[in-house]
Amino acid sequence: MEAIAIDKLSKSYGRIQALSEVSFKILPGEVIGLLGPNGAGKTTLMKILTGYLEPDEGDVRVHGIDIMTDPLAAQRRIGYLPESAPLYGEMLVQEYLEMMAAMRGVAPDRRHDRMVEVIRATGLTDRVVQPISTLSKGFRQRVGIAQAIIHEPDLLILDEPTTGLDPAQIVEIRDLIVGLAKTATVLLSTHILSEVEATCERVLVIMQGQLRADAKLAELRSANAAVVAIEAAASGVADVLHKIDGVTSVEPAGTAGDFTRWRVISGSTDELCPALFEALRTTRWKVGELRPEPKTLERVFRDLAERAGQVAS
Repeated sequence: MEAIAIDKLSKSYGRIQALSEVSFKILPGEVIGLLGPNGAGKTTLMKILTGYLEPDEGDVRVHGIDIMTDPLAAQRRIGYLPESAPLYGEMLVQEYLEMMAAMRGVAPDRRHDRMVEVIRATGLTDRVVQPISTLSKGFRQRVGIAQAIIHEPDLLILDEPTTGLDPAQIVEIRDLIVGLAKTATVLLSTHILSEVEATCERVLVIMQGQLRADAKLAELRSANAAVVAIEAAASGVADVLHKIDGVTSVEPAGTAGDFTRWRVISGSTDELCPALFEALRTTRWKVGELRPEPKTLERVFRDLAERAGQVAS
């Protein structure tokens, strides 16, 4: 059974279409990155998934439970850390977690052991009797994660968990998320692409309320791209490269001495570099460089944004 199953989910705010027929499934144990620009619909999706908002249309299930017809049962399976964690600064860390354990329905005879487990897991051992207001931003995020996992949820939803943290704190929270993913399905929403690359196996990209990509990271980055440097004096280079079977895009990529670099993309799964080599050896151009170009998540995101812009226009 899927940890999350969403089918044709739509939500609008007046004339603004926040989500339009979004569908996807997440299996238990997966670590998923939810990406998209501001206003893309990510927060709306998470609020619907956690039962905070009702959709206009569509079906949303958490481990087979319909979030609309039985929200409490679904919410018992979910741990949620919103971008602004619901913390009470005047409370001690221990007091706050005791309160959250009770509110989340942790059995009284299980609460002490569960608190010890959560405090150790989130690295809060030395902060349990400290007021939350005196904690650093990194430790407040740890407290937020602790409250999200206190009831041992099957599904953990994290909204921008590293926002505002310094580099060292980001690494700490990243390592914490990786550890939590061993026992729960994780849906991570973030603007920091490096965090997704470091922690996630698969990404969902939402733009303009629509699901633009749903694939494993390795698949997204496997697009056939290459960089070739050809003597700057050569003319008609773009035309020659465009004629190669499968090539979908040719664009200048800077210069290197007396050479002009070109970025070539192929829609084919065949090797692009051998095809470029065969085409170029029939010319008399000097070639200073020919190499495959790994596709970063940043490039994937940018390409999808450009396509979304073209569709909108």
